[in-house]
Amino acid sequence: MKGIMITSPSSGSGKTTFTMGLLRALKMKGLDICGFKTGPDYIDTAFIKEACGKDGTNLDMHLQGRDGMKKALSLGNAEYCIIEGAMGYFDGMHNNYINSSYDISRELDVNAVLIYTPQAEMFTAVPKIKGMAEFGQSKIKAVIINRVEKNYYALLKEAIEEHTDLKVLGHIPPLKEAQLKSRHLGLVQSMEIEDLKDRIENVAQTILENVDVEALINLMKEIKGQNIDWPRRRNIKAAVAKDKAFSFYYRENIELLKNCCEVEFFSPMNDDVLPECDLLYLGGGYPEVFKEELSKNTSMLKSIKGFAEKGGCIFGECGGFMYLLEYIEDCKMAGVFKGKSYLTKSLQRFGYMNTTLKVDCLLGDAGDKLTGHEFHKSTAEVEGDTVYEIRKAMGEKVWSCGYKYKNVLGGYPHISFLGNMKALNHMLDYVERNK
Repeated sequence: MKGIMITSPSSGSGKTTFTMGLLRALKMKGLDICGFKTGPDYIDTAFIKEACGKDGTNLDMHLQGRDGMKKALSLGNAEYCIIEGAMGYFDGMHNNYINSSYDISRELDVNAVLIYTPQAEMFTAVPKIKGMAEFGQSKIKAVIINRVEKNYYALLKEAIEEHTDLKVLGHIPPLKEAQLKSRHLGLVQSMEIEDLKDRIENVAQTILENVDVEALINLMKEIKGQNIDWPRRRNIKAAVAKDKAFSFYYRENIELLKNCCEVEFFSPMNDDVLPECDLLYLGGGYPEVFKEELSKNTSMLKSIKGFAEKGGCIFGECGGFMYLLEYIEDCKMAGVFKGKSYLTKSLQRFGYMNTTLKVDCLLGDAGDKLTGHEFHKSTAEVEGDTVYEIRKAMGEKVWSCGYKYKNVLGGYPHISFLGNMKALNHMLDYVERNK
């Protein structure tokens, strides 16, 4: 599979919009194309699927491990791929470039194209771009100037190509109608944008008219992944929550479950009862946004509470954990855990973390360690002892989270099973024993 990375100096530079348009443009040209997203973001991978028709996959060296990240590449079933970088090209964990798009591009030996959006500047853009392209083992080989008119672009192109070794592949004029709206945890989900198809088509056509797409394709290099060691097949049926309130899942987690047990998706918002299952997986999402709809579906809440009381195995991550509480603010939820969550105005915990299990539970035995990520503006007040001892991946901050009730486990951290295969196999064994 040949690929290239799309990156930028910072968040908010138009990477996601450009990546969507580029994927669609390449598909329109007849390429067999798929997409990846560096970092822990869930929302952008859904936009990738909308653009090219194939599931997007995260690439993350902390969550998946270096080998796990390369195994995630094997999920890209295509001849070509676009890798959308996260944040700024060099922005990694804590105050360094570890696990940044730069770090990942070096690890995979993949070339990068810089999407540069000028900020009330002219020639100043040139040394900034030159510095990014020449720092360390930077893989930046070309530039596309974003949100500029043709005349302004012509001047920048001349200066950049005179003072750097980079090729300027084209520009994107201002497209206000294509910009994506955000909410408290990032972009609005793709499934909530009614005219998304038209927006993607508009950006794709703009790229074909203003960018040297053939030169970009020629910059693509062969990327080698690793085969996934699939867990053994189990006689287990898993129910996975999937709707507007619950859509934050790492693709590898779903694929691993599909390959080792039967999986059925359901909607906590719209379905009446929980499907027959041995394992219930409640991922993250926006339950706080759709709390009224979730609360009104009393038959589903009763079904999930009953499943837990009968000893059913449930794993809840972040939004899924919130749903298992008695309340999200003033809206009644499943009530498996005694407590309440509520939204705040600022991020409560954000970034990569390492977890040590304090007691035996669904994911492992006391003392086992997991890698993970947290990103939420809500906080929770819950009765009972915590299960997770958590330490910031780089830093001194330590906190506790996670709660256990019978065969139910819930907490704010998200994990990738590719980076925590021991935990996945432990969970599957646990479910088999408790069927």
